[in-house]
Amino acid sequence: MGRRYILLCFLGVMAGLTFSAIAQERTNSATSSNAATPAPTRVAGATPAAKPASPSSAATAEDAAAVERALRVEGEKRFRTNCGRCHMAPHKFPPRVMATAIRHMRVRAMITDEDMRLILHYMTR
Repeated sequence: MGRRYILLCFLGVMAGLTFSAIAQERTNSATSSNAATPAPTRVAGATPAAKPASPSSAATAEDAAAVERALRVEGEKRFRTNCGRCHMAPHKFPPRVMATAIRHMRVRAMITDEDMRLILHYMTR
């Protein structure tokens, strides 16, 4: 009786999270399609002429992209190691929903805090 109750509760929570994610996605898509394109903002003292990107800013952007890729790859490895035993990679959910699910599974699967952070990064991007 206890196992059935736990399973039923877990399924109820997951169904609630799924419906919440769907509702949030519909709300986000409805507001984004109705929203007007925002006007560009100006910084006080900035000149209207566009400055060419400096080599250092391009290198910084490349470094940031490389770090992003490395975090995503490491998150995928951790997902396959910790979660892939029981789960296939699900569709992308909003970060808030995925964070709730990962926190729940962290306790059940004994995932470290770093693993949880990397898996969350992988699952939300």
